[in-house]
Amino acid sequence: MEKKFFDIGKEKLAYLDIGSNKEVLVLIHGNMSSGIHFKPVIEKLQKQFRIIAPDLRGFGDSTYNNEYNDLEELADDVLVLLDGLDIHEYVIAGWSTGGAVALKIAAKRNQEVKKVILIESCSYKGYPIFKKDEAGQPIVGSYYASKAELALDPIQVASMDNIFKTGATAYMKAVWDQLIYTVNKPVKEDDDLYLAETMKERCIVDVDYALTRFNMSDVHNGVTMGDGSIKDVVCPVLSFWSESDIVVLEYMVDETVEALYDCKKIKLANSGHSPLVDCPDVLVKHIQEFIK
Repeated sequence: MEKKFFDIGKEKLAYLDIGSNKEVLVLIHGNMSSGIHFKPVIEKLQKQFRIIAPDLRGFGDSTYNNEYNDLEELADDVLVLLDGLDIHEYVIAGWSTGGAVALKIAAKRNQEVKKVILIESCSYKGYPIFKKDEAGQPIVGSYYASKAELALDPIQVASMDNIFKTGATAYMKAVWDQLIYTVNKPVKEDDDLYLAETMKERCIVDVDYALTRFNMSDVHNGVTMGDGSIKDVVCPVLSFWSESDIVVLEYMVDETVEALYDCKKIKLANSGHSPLVDCPDVLVKHIQEFIK
């Protein structure tokens, strides 16, 4: 799990490069995580694939010299890394926010991406963050008008930003235990490792804002008009959704599945937002079968 580093210009990306097989599997992590969070999958697949798992800009050990407003910027970062490593044919998997980044990469490089795997991925229309009422409940359909306004959201954004800035690891652990690990918990050694990686994030406002703006459809999502690029994803796609996921709801997964040309959905029982922890054996089995 030793990270390497690659200079992509104004940033330097940290990444895992494990295995030596010709077939490449690129793993894109989600919000509040890093490439290390794929550890259960990497351990089971490293003999079968060469695995590339970058830390996105502002996450893990990658630099954060420039703010961003769109997930496409993160996709472009990864593409510069892959080009620099002379990797031009690969399967790509994305977890949560990473699923959106993976879809954008597949649309931009549809001659290179052989297959896409979405793990509890946000919708191709983005992930909504609504304004809150006096009780802290979301006002569905009421969107923030700017990044500065969204940064003040007391529940989903400002509170998390404060946890990162104050280094409040205990509070972050509580967040993961309540929202992500709703079925199983990692063993303590892994939990400590994942938390340490999580707390390196410096871009929570950027990524939350980018999630609301992400839109590969051909309609308006309430924040921005879509670019219609979902039609450029032409390879087979496998999409996982877990029955106990309270972060990404099933309708978000379903609307992406319905929008894709060739997509199969697998529903995971006894799993929450992190099947990487809840059911890695089942997850890996399906991934292996899909890639074959």
